[in-house]
Amino acid sequence: MGFLTGKTAIITGAGRAVLSDGRCGSIGYGIATAYAKEGANLVITGRNVKKLEDAKEELERLYGIKVLIMQADVNAGADNEAVVNKVVEETVKEFGGIDVLINNAQASASGVSIADHTTEQFNLAMYSGLYAAFYYMKACYPYLAKSKGSVINFASGAGLFGNYGQCAYAAAKEGIRGLSRVAATEWAKDGINVNVICPLAWTAQLEQFEKAYPDAFKANVKMPPAGHFGDAELEIGRVCVQLASPDFKYMNGETLTLEGGMGQRP
Repeated sequence: MGFLTGKTAIITGAGRAVLSDGRCGSIGYGIATAYAKEGANLVITGRNVKKLEDAKEELERLYGIKVLIMQADVNAGADNEAVVNKVVEETVKEFGGIDVLINNAQASASGVSIADHTTEQFNLAMYSGLYAAFYYMKACYPYLAKSKGSVINFASGAGLFGNYGQCAYAAAKEGIRGLSRVAATEWAKDGINVNVICPLAWTAQLEQFEKAYPDAFKANVKMPPAGHFGDAELEIGRVCVQLASPDFKYMNGETLTLEGGMGQRP
């Protein structure tokens, strides 16, 4: 039994993706696995129902926890506040409250220069990332205040370091960092801590990026000093577990760069 037994975490973008070699290739699913091992009940969202169903089946079977899946896509053409409110309402109906919110979901058109970026491509990143984080944080706030919970948002080295061909992605991620810092200031009095992770893990999305945009991939994705790309569960998910633990409640408004020594900054 882990310290999260009986608690509830919402993890966006947590469908089960698979790498070409058969390993799990999703940071969201890696986080979900780490949380499941600590006994947390999970609400996982995503656009692909099959990936969510695969994740639910495996997590419940292996770890004996309960998983609620919700198809949810925050985009420029949707009533996004209603979409997110539905996820939160169903979560509270099923589990009674919310202890952790993890905003991991993000889509983008990587590899496209600023000059060639379309409004639709820019909106894709902003809505799926920044707007989604805003709506989820706003909807979850009353329940997180009651539980004195934690928010973990995901940003990226693309924003920290200005990666080529990732203007919309970088803008969305830096917006998430700004939003997170303001929330940390406003919500600290409620016992809520809000932190940001910038990860580097080998995922199905990164694998696809390499195939679709080899030049941009070569320019942006370097092997970290650690000599390997992060493991989604062990080196990203476990940090997310710790950030929701009582030991880390005083850490608030910080950005953790999990890039194996590559994301060093002042």
